[in-house]
Amino acid sequence: MTSDPQLYITLALSGLAGLGMLTGAALSGWRGWLALKHRELAELHRPEMAAAAMPNAASRIELADLKERIRKLEAIAAGVDL
Repeated sequence: MTSDPQLYITLALSGLAGLGMLTGAALSGWRGWLALKHRELAELHRPEMAAAAMPNAASRIELADLKERIRKLEAIAAGVDL
């Protein structure tokens, strides 16, 4: 086995450089993820989004219709005559 100190220094510096690049990439991804979550939270607290989240009459009627269909299908599955 060779005991060349230059080889060991080169390997150590290469490993350190690789670790630095990996750490930089991870930090960049972390910052991007935090920015994404910040934008998602900002979108949740916008006033016009709160108004749009309230269901209108047509969607409530449609939801009631779907619930009634589910009740009928459950009754059919249970063997109950309607």
